[in-house]
Amino acid sequence: MKIVVSKNGVPVRITDERLKHIFKNHPEMIREENKLFETIENPDLILEGDFGELLAVKFFQKSPVSKNKYLVLAYKEVSRVDGFVLTAYFARRLSKRRKVVWKP
Repeated sequence: MKIVVSKNGVPVRITDERLKHIFKNHPEMIREENKLFETIENPDLILEGDFGELLAVKFFQKSPVSKNKYLVLAYKEVSRVDGFVLTAYFARRLSKRRKVVWKP
């Protein structure tokens, strides 16, 4: 398990179980573990999810899938001192319907 701190200062857990889930459902993420940590710690923006989760988003010019992809990492902040990762995936574009909750 690895813990990284979100933009809200909340420690976010990335468990081995969640990494296995991400790698199984999104095999292009297998060698991109460091990008997961980078996306939580230093996102380009954070979007509101549909079920109370947050979506940390970071743009990468190179990805294992193709050029110019967004890494979207869904996570929950349960309290000011606890959060956890749900999933992560690469996307070509972002949904315009989602509310931006943080942007530098």
